[in-house]
Amino acid sequence: MTTLDSRLEPFIQKHPYPLLFMTVSGSHIYGFPSPDSDWDLRGVHVLPAREVVGLELGPETVEQSTVYEGLEMDLVTHDVAKFFNLVLRRNGYVLEQIYSPLVLRTSPEHQELKSLANACITRHHAHHYLGFADTQWRLFEKENPRRVKPLLYVYRVLLTGLHLMRTGRVESNLVTLNEHYRLPYVPELVQRKLTGPEKGALPEADFAFHEREFHRLRQELEHARDTSTLPSEPSGRAGLHELLVRLRLASAR
Repeated sequence: MTTLDSRLEPFIQKHPYPLLFMTVSGSHIYGFPSPDSDWDLRGVHVLPAREVVGLELGPETVEQSTVYEGLEMDLVTHDVAKFFNLVLRRNGYVLEQIYSPLVLRTSPEHQELKSLANACITRHHAHHYLGFADTQWRLFEKENPRRVKPLLYVYRVLLTGLHLMRTGRVESNLVTLNEHYRLPYVPELVQRKLTGPEKGALPEADFAFHEREFHRLRQELEHARDTSTLPSEPSGRAGLHELLVRLRLASAR
């Protein structure tokens, strides 16, 4: 279980806009942070009305990568309008941010967003996970030596997609997912990542086995997509619109 570092709090307080929520993403919620893993902070900020309707527009995205009090951090937040539009697309990454169990900032509107985002989950989110898995596999395949980290990302992405298609629930933690799918090689890979450096390598002799597993699980995800009972279209658009209007009106006061 990842423990939130107390040094994150003063860093977050420096954010220039009110936050709807901020959570931790990346390897800390995937269940395999290395001792030297950085902190991926993700969230939603609310631009004041004057920076939305005026001539001087505020930033849709705030990004900052830095080392703060010895912690390597990568922060990205989107304004509510941009983020809500991402929720309405087949973007699994924003869903993982909303439902991350590592919460640094929350609000009543964040809780409302969780319910609305659930109504936006469709079978087409499988395309996000299939594409992400393909990208991670290509990165892993090209490396020399090949690292454990991108391989774990491959398995995490495929199992998250499978679980979403079969249950409609977002689960990003590979260790938790493997309690359901019981891939016998996952615990050893996770242990290597947890106790070793961020760039820990995988024996070359294991490549052929993991290549077969990648293609097998990818086919399972395609089948889960095709047989999923999830809807084809999101139904939360009207609710997101109303929430956005309320947030903008509140920011104008």
